[in-house]
Amino acid sequence: MSDRAALVAYARDSIARGSKSFAAASKLFDRTTRERVWLLYAWCRKCDDMADGQDHGGAMDNVANPEARLNAIRELTAKALNGDTTGEPAFDCLGVVARECGLTQRMADDVIEGFALDTAGWQPRHENDLYRYCFHVAGAVGVMMAVVMGVSPDDEETLDRACDLGLAFQLANIARDIAEDGRAGRCYIPDDWLAQLDLEPGEHLRPHNRKKLALIGRWLADEAGQYEASAKVGAARLPFRARWAVLTAAGIYGDIARKVRAAGEHAWDHRIFTSRGEKLVWVARALVDAMRNHPAEMVREGLWTRSK
Repeated sequence: MSDRAALVAYARDSIARGSKSFAAASKLFDRTTRERVWLLYAWCRKCDDMADGQDHGGAMDNVANPEARLNAIRELTAKALNGDTTGEPAFDCLGVVARECGLTQRMADDVIEGFALDTAGWQPRHENDLYRYCFHVAGAVGVMMAVVMGVSPDDEETLDRACDLGLAFQLANIARDIAEDGRAGRCYIPDDWLAQLDLEPGEHLRPHNRKKLALIGRWLADEAGQYEASAKVGAARLPFRARWAVLTAAGIYGDIARKVRAAGEHAWDHRIFTSRGEKLVWVARALVDAMRNHPAEMVREGLWTRSK
């Protein structure tokens, strides 16, 4: 599959299956940016699924030879970035968007390093290790997404804020998925956090430790909130429609962290999510925020007409 239109259709289906929240926010981009966001998402989703034995997220399966999967990800990615057709639609999606936006091998390698950490059975010992992991699996994706939205690869300040949004998303996901990850034999809570609460690794999911686990959920949610706030500062530098989409996504994912915090000990009784109605509220709120001090952009893009 090498035809761009076919790849865009594949990518649109991938994001619809893999992330309802991100799919909703992506509709706010202009058509060209929206398609490029879908194309990049398809590659990220496929790499994640290959590494974890999943199908567009969901339950993880045992991967018989994780190193072989990781090598395949590296080889297919390099081939796509070299301009070759890979025969794997998700990697061909990357090839298209990389050529159109100037995505580099180094950017992709930063993302792949996150899968390498999981393949190695890595677990954070210290808080800085947690942020390192979040950078590779989400912050680096934020950087690539920002470039797709038109940010210059040389604009380090704005790219840093885009990275912050990825960190916010991942911290929220970790907080929400503590129980799910534990059942899969993974733990992204730093050892020094566990030690601070007198918790042994692997013991944090036991029912009698729920109060302590709720405190960890609150810490993760609070950190996510700080990175979300930082990312919103950077969003002000984006074009109007990109700014609207980013602020919408930040609010939707931010709600996941806020719900974990509010649920306390019950945060893992069932999977936390944002409803369709809540997403629509964030679309409206983000529109107001995106409009603030930028009415001229809306006029130029035909989204608002000044009253005479």
